[in-house]
Amino acid sequence: MEQRPLKILLLGDASNFHHTLSVGLERLGHDVTVASEGGRWMHTGRDIDISRAPLPGKLGGLALWIRLRAGLMRRFTGFDVVSIHSHGFLPLRPGRIQTVYDYLLKGNRGVFHSVLGTSPSYVRECINPDSRLRYNEYRINGRPSPYSLGCPGIEGRWCSPELEALEKHIDRTILGGVTALYEYDLALRTVLPPEKIAYGGIPIDTASITPVVLPEKIDRVRIFLGRHKGRLLEKGTDLLEAAARSVVERHPDKAELVIVENRPYDEYLALLRSAHIVLDQLYSYTPATNALLAMAMGLNTVSGGDEAFYRFIGETEMRPVLHVEPDFESARDVIERAVLSPGLIRARGLEGRRFVEKHNDCVTVARRNVEFWTRRLGEEGRL
Repeated sequence: MEQRPLKILLLGDASNFHHTLSVGLERLGHDVTVASEGGRWMHTGRDIDISRAPLPGKLGGLALWIRLRAGLMRRFTGFDVVSIHSHGFLPLRPGRIQTVYDYLLKGNRGVFHSVLGTSPSYVRECINPDSRLRYNEYRINGRPSPYSLGCPGIEGRWCSPELEALEKHIDRTILGGVTALYEYDLALRTVLPPEKIAYGGIPIDTASITPVVLPEKIDRVRIFLGRHKGRLLEKGTDLLEAAARSVVERHPDKAELVIVENRPYDEYLALLRSAHIVLDQLYSYTPATNALLAMAMGLNTVSGGDEAFYRFIGETEMRPVLHVEPDFESARDVIERAVLSPGLIRARGLEGRRFVEKHNDCVTVARRNVEFWTRRLGEEGRL
């Protein structure tokens, strides 16, 4: 039987995830509304703006709270599906987020969780000595990471009583969560039963991305690093940059490094197309949005591409990611091998495009979400 169109609200966003998911959902015939901050400096697409006002201190949050209570919240009701981006789907303190969340529960058929951001349960999994994650942004082989050492108390802030209480409340009442990364899927399984979890992946609008035609012969490899100011330690961007600079210094006639920082989304994509190799992040098992965008363009990407991730998604043949272990030496060696083997760059880029089309096209990811949402709504007797 053909699935009837759903009325869907995607609430909150990060790295253009919900906006891109909405494109896939709309291509499947569903009615979608996106409410978000627009990724702050990224200025990503949304139908309803939920940004804090540009006021000092707590005044910005207070102004948003007044907007919500004065009528904005009413625009969040009447949906078949609401999917919230993480437990911090609004830029407000946890107590006020819970008030809005409870309002969503009463005014919609089903509330779900797009699991694409840090949460107390994810941090607990990262710092757990028995975790299946050998490395992450908080721990590397059981020892504190540069991010953890550089931001003392960061784990405690994520696991504060207020945030823990909000997460537990949401986990008790949510219809289910759809995970974006292998790592998030592992963590979610520590707090939700298997029937309330599905893997969706990160959506990429491949139809709107024309691949770059890389030359067969590349005389000077252009390495591209897009930095997020304030997240250098968290993503390992500092070490990736140092590794790339080391390679360029050793082979100045064969490579160059281009660095951009905190650019609007559309401008960033245009700059990305000038690259041959894109540096993504150091502590990941899974290629995330930046890496997948580069792969969709037919570029090479240095990121997480661990065998555990490939097994998780059932991919037995393609290995397009230039996988790095979480240290300077691994990053330098991987980048250097790519620079010294420019004849492999074009073929690897073509494989990366095929990989994203197969696993992460926004329609494919949207379909996974819809299948899970409708199953859970049916099990709860809400469709």
